[in-house]
Amino acid sequence: MEKIWQRNYPEGVPAEIDSGKFASVAEIFEDAVANYRDKPAFINMGKTLSFGEIEQRTQALAAYLRVKLKLAKGDRVAVMMPNILQNPVAIFAVLRAGLTVVNTNPLYTGRELEHQLNDSGAKAIIIVDMFAHTLSKVIENTGVEHVILTSLGDELGWLKGGLVSFMVKHVKKMVPAFDLPDAVRYRDAMSVGATLAFTREPIGPEDIAFLQYTGGTTGVSKGAVLANVNVVANVEQSRAWVSGSIELGGGLIVTALPLYHIFSLTANCLSFMSFGAANYLITNPRDMKGFVAELSKIQMTAITGVNTLYNGLLNTPGFANVDFSKLTLALGGGMAVQSAVAEKWHATTGTVLLEAYGLTETSPGVSINPIDLPVYNATVGLPIPSTDISLRDDDGNEVALGKAGELCVKGPQVMRGYWQRPEATAEVLSSDGWLKTGDVAQINEQGFLRIVDRKKDMILVSGFNVYPNEIEDVVAAHAGVLEVGAIGVPDERSGEIVKIVVVKKDPVLTEEQLIAHCKELLTGYKVPKIVEFRTELPKSNVGKILRRELRN
Repeated sequence: MEKIWQRNYPEGVPAEIDSGKFASVAEIFEDAVANYRDKPAFINMGKTLSFGEIEQRTQALAAYLRVKLKLAKGDRVAVMMPNILQNPVAIFAVLRAGLTVVNTNPLYTGRELEHQLNDSGAKAIIIVDMFAHTLSKVIENTGVEHVILTSLGDELGWLKGGLVSFMVKHVKKMVPAFDLPDAVRYRDAMSVGATLAFTREPIGPEDIAFLQYTGGTTGVSKGAVLANVNVVANVEQSRAWVSGSIELGGGLIVTALPLYHIFSLTANCLSFMSFGAANYLITNPRDMKGFVAELSKIQMTAITGVNTLYNGLLNTPGFANVDFSKLTLALGGGMAVQSAVAEKWHATTGTVLLEAYGLTETSPGVSINPIDLPVYNATVGLPIPSTDISLRDDDGNEVALGKAGELCVKGPQVMRGYWQRPEATAEVLSSDGWLKTGDVAQINEQGFLRIVDRKKDMILVSGFNVYPNEIEDVVAAHAGVLEVGAIGVPDERSGEIVKIVVVKKDPVLTEEQLIAHCKELLTGYKVPKIVEFRTELPKSNVGKILRRELRN
């Protein structure tokens, strides 16, 4: 397909980027430290860490991981925590140590955590104690050898006359009991690491930076192998796109999406960090009242989020009174931005809500709208530099301009494959580097992409992927269930919610029993919100449950 989208690139945006500018993500971090050492890098709960302070902490923790724990280059380390200051410290320490980050959702159930730790082969985990009870239930079934345990206030200290410390002590009382006798405390690990001599060995472009877990049409959570070159390329693509609009060595980006989410990880933590901007970490964005209170204290220059986050802010009292005078970029991704939300956002903040598109397998950026877009245009923008796209029919033929087809992507940001799953990799990634996204899209004469629908059966809840097979496997394990089909249904708040259609084995089975069963085995956003009972489910000739008929 002719790169018609490049005709409409913003002024100064190149057609191609140099994906070899940095050999690794660690080099991007070290370059930012060299340029912005004394400037604020990450802010959370009133505490600011400068680039230099982050560098010192990551050096100590990297030394502990490699020298004290004797982890070898390439070993996997899980990082399981919300947006607190220890999170970026852990991420960059693992990367600088030449290890691989396995980003882990702290809300995982034991079943989900056990699968990810075993699938990745993680040898260590850095975890906040509020979620350590989940780990303690499954750690004996995994290959994890080392646990570094941190508390919410480990990087906060005595601030604001001791108010933060008072709050942290209160939170500690709510930490569920856990049994991890061999765990080492974060502060102790840092103290030991600070005494150890450690020199970072070379990290190459093909060394794995992240195993970023996603679902799949099989329902099995898979680790997308993101080599350093993939992530470096996507950061450089992002930098090329926004560099003319972003102040170097300044700015404040609100980071509300968790850093274990690929969107927040690359866009906020990595890309804006490379500009010398400070990440303002929001630990609990679901507390909209508290979120707005945080925003009222600052002058943000940028914010990223999913549609439901923006919608929630707009419907929270006090948000309209926030100071938007310096806000220049609001980026929406992870799920479709609704026109009504985009229009209200523009009217309230004076800033256009720009929609972008990406997926875990592309590190994640594929397309973005021009920064100077005058109004929301209901597209996901133009493919970014060094990115090729092709819209194809079911036979693999490219469709005509304006016609809908499966979006295929090729570029330096495309993953190397799924971790230890060659068959699953071959299903989506061709030998010449084309990735089948599973999304159906159209491209107009100006090169702007519009996502029409999802080819996959994936359900998208507040920007997070939910895969029907996983839900069905859990529900089907209930003794009272004969058959089940899981689908997504529209929801104003979450975009979609999970609905299950069930054929009973036990006539007295209730909706409440199924929901309770799911809550024990699934993260909250995956738990079905609607249960429908039927006497039979629609099936194909070979007995496959037809989800499309359930949706219809």
